[in-house]
Amino acid sequence: MTTILDQFILTATSETGVTEIKGGLHSSRILEYHAVTTLKAKEDEVAWCSSFVNWVVEQCGVIPTKSAAARSWLNWGKPIPAPVRGCIVVLDRRSADNPNAAHVGFFASEHAGLIYLLGGNQDNTVKTAPYDKKRVLGYRVPENYVG
Repeated sequence: MTTILDQFILTATSETGVTEIKGGLHSSRILEYHAVTTLKAKEDEVAWCSSFVNWVVEQCGVIPTKSAAARSWLNWGKPIPAPVRGCIVVLDRRSADNPNAAHVGFFASEHAGLIYLLGGNQDNTVKTAPYDKKRVLGYRVPENYVG
């Protein structure tokens, strides 16, 4: 049986390779991701990890946060204590110039203190990338998810 988290992974995987276009042109697909949010950015250089997660979740028939802010996912659905493939992961990426910065993606796997997220705006593309597990702010699943 396919769960909603499986659907998240399948939908996100189908977008692998979508990439920003350097210069004045913009990826029409990334603009579609942005259109799901209230920000509705018109440039693919605007941070789009949350826009991507919103788009995937909506494609799977679940109501997303509609926010372009990665930290918005900390208030969506319900928390789980440990990651499950396909759950939403919010990572801290604060810096001196941006104390609220975060990143969001879908949990793919973990190994040796690293978690691998399938997400958008990972080196300006949709792909799976490793992150230090110490940066995790939370794991989230839809409110009605039973795992």
